[in-house]
Amino acid sequence: MPHHAIADPADGFTSLSLDRSNFVIHKPYDVSESERYSFQNGIHKLWVYSADKPFMSGSNTSPRTEVRVRGYDYTSGVWQFEGYAYVPSGTTGVSIMQIFGGASAATTMMLRVYNGALSYYRTPIAQNIYDRWFRVNVIHDAGAPKVKVYIDGSLVHEADGNGASSHYFKFGVYAQDGASDYMESRWRGIKVLRK
Repeated sequence: MPHHAIADPADGFTSLSLDRSNFVIHKPYDVSESERYSFQNGIHKLWVYSADKPFMSGSNTSPRTEVRVRGYDYTSGVWQFEGYAYVPSGTTGVSIMQIFGGASAATTMMLRVYNGALSYYRTPIAQNIYDRWFRVNVIHDAGAPKVKVYIDGSLVHEADGNGASSHYFKFGVYAQDGASDYMESRWRGIKVLRK
């Protein structure tokens, strides 16, 4: 049998230019950026505590330290986020990556971590993700609307999007139900691609 290589999820997409100006840090409003975020040796490290304040005074959202990707908001087309993620054991009840925007919800997609499993919202899609680097590719066809999630190059989940809106990518840690006292994720090799 001939060997058929699995197509790379980034095939057919164009990688867009990213620099530090495309990364906006959302963090608890009463602490300095360096108390919740570092960027060293190409690695974004983001952490937050369940008792932290929201990112804006007066907001009723849960604590977060996230990078909001700026400059590539979109309402149509086929877009892709790629990055390598690392989640230390003990971090749970947290969104580590999201596509913001939807008609029927605030987000179109959330990748969350619960007890060592990666979930699409509450649906487990990959096991044993603690303490190792794994590749994340998320493709959003805003017109369809459809979302595909690839982990380490394999398609692990497909779902409908949540309708028309302006969308953008975020990654980091954003507390959800059952959040651990301390939450952390690390990211490297971030790309935004489009067809």
